[in-house]
Amino acid sequence: MARPTTRQEFKDFILRKLGHPMLKINITEEQLEDRVDDALQLYRDYHYDGQYRLYYKHVVTNTDKDNGYITLPEYIQGVTNIFDMGLIMTSTNNIFSLKYQLVQHDVHSLLTQSMVPYYATFQHISLIEELLVGKKPIRYNRHINKLHIDMDWTTIQEGQIIMVDCYAYTDPAEFPDVWSDLWLQRYTAALVKQQWGSNMSKFQGIQMAGGVTFSGAEIEAKAEQELIALREELDRNSPILIDFMG
Repeated sequence: MARPTTRQEFKDFILRKLGHPMLKINITEEQLEDRVDDALQLYRDYHYDGQYRLYYKHVVTNTDKDNGYITLPEYIQGVTNIFDMGLIMTSTNNIFSLKYQLVQHDVHSLLTQSMVPYYATFQHISLIEELLVGKKPIRYNRHINKLHIDMDWTTIQEGQIIMVDCYAYTDPAEFPDVWSDLWLQRYTAALVKQQWGSNMSKFQGIQMAGGVTFSGAEIEAKAEQELIALREELDRNSPILIDFMG
């Protein structure tokens, strides 16, 4: 069968991986859904493919100005920065800024001369502006979805664009290839096996067809060992967590 591309195909794949329909996997549909959600949560938070960098564009409204914050979508995991909005000295859309004036007067000479002095000058100007003006402090919590920008909101116009440097989780509904991730499949299968063993742990030493002895506690213990190994693999392969994950 082709790789799973939907949630239902993923669940069916996990059950087959554990032996269905040859074996009856004794878990409820609700438990199966919960274990898939548990695996996805860990995948989103700590797997190197569970998130991606995103530049999110937000158009300011009067409500944003009154609140002093902007509301971000739920798929935003964390915010690292916002792009500078209308800095006086280095803005390119302000005719009174140094950058605008220098480009306007020196654009012809820049076509024939080295860009090194120009680049060094603006690096120095940017440093001066950062020291004198500073960057706008931001505060964000992914469970609240509100990006607080500590600034004078009266200087911001309705309709102005705020660009947010952030990280979003890889939503399998939008990117179906997530369902074919090998680590996610193995981890979900181990969670479902653990749930299956837990459900059947009260049955010990049951004699099945062919003389095979069934033990729910043994299935649960093996699943726990698999989960530990998979979490260790995740720790080894995942990048260093960025500061917004605190």
